[in-house]
Amino acid sequence: MFRGAITALITPFINGQLDEDALRRIVRWQIEEGINGLVPVGTTGESPTLSEAEHKRVIEITAEETNGRVPVIAGAGSNNPVEAVEYSHHAQKSGANATLHVAGYYNRPNQAGLYEHYRYVHDNSELPIIVYNIPPRAIVCLEVDTLAKLAELPRIVGVKDATGDLTRPIQERALINKGFSFLSGDDPTTVAYNVGGGHGCISVTSNMAPRKVADVQTLCLEGNFVQAQALQDQLFALHSALFCEPSPAGVKYGMSLLNLCSEECRLPVMPLREQSKAKIKQAMQTLQLI
Repeated sequence: MFRGAITALITPFINGQLDEDALRRIVRWQIEEGINGLVPVGTTGESPTLSEAEHKRVIEITAEETNGRVPVIAGAGSNNPVEAVEYSHHAQKSGANATLHVAGYYNRPNQAGLYEHYRYVHDNSELPIIVYNIPPRAIVCLEVDTLAKLAELPRIVGVKDATGDLTRPIQERALINKGFSFLSGDDPTTVAYNVGGGHGCISVTSNMAPRKVADVQTLCLEGNFVQAQALQDQLFALHSALFCEPSPAGVKYGMSLLNLCSEECRLPVMPLREQSKAKIKQAMQTLQLI
């Protein structure tokens, strides 16, 4: 099972191109800071604006630099299941441990269509699959019964839940009778999600505060939710500031202050306004990150 603090990695750019040196530096730093896993080429990795070659290269570099020290859950999702299978095969060849798959965006399938999408990917690939349920971006929502049915497939092993419904892990655990990773996709509510039976978070904030986010998840896994809540309260201003404008502009600006990469994003994500930068910088200073 995948547990703990797992970073939804940014994709660093310099002058419009993939910054491979920065990506390697970030992966090494994440592991040194105690992160429990890495997700390259997800939403935070700006996957919609990466070329196929860039998508594959990011996964290759992440797997190379990780070198088996923590799990790599490669973003391989697509609203085209054939493309999702192709990315899954590449992730396996690159050394990833699992794949993360979103489905439904733009196509807007019904529950039967969502199930068949994931079943097709499952039956035509070999790595374990984490289902990414994010209705704010994909429009469609994978219902509890559908997820439980998908969990009957042997290599569908977890969910990244970004529904905002904190009863989901309770409902889903009642129907899923196997080892299964329940992972939050929302930093500010991750402690509450874990109280309901979750095992961790695929985090945006951990790009720039991996040790603190990992500490929150460790406390949760130990059942020490009071201390986890106290640390989460300290992080809340940073969680909020990072999303005051479309992500990942905020987290990339914060990482630029740590000299990890440039703040460059790709259109249509715009550079931050000065007042947003000030919020992020203040939150980082309060946490003594800078």
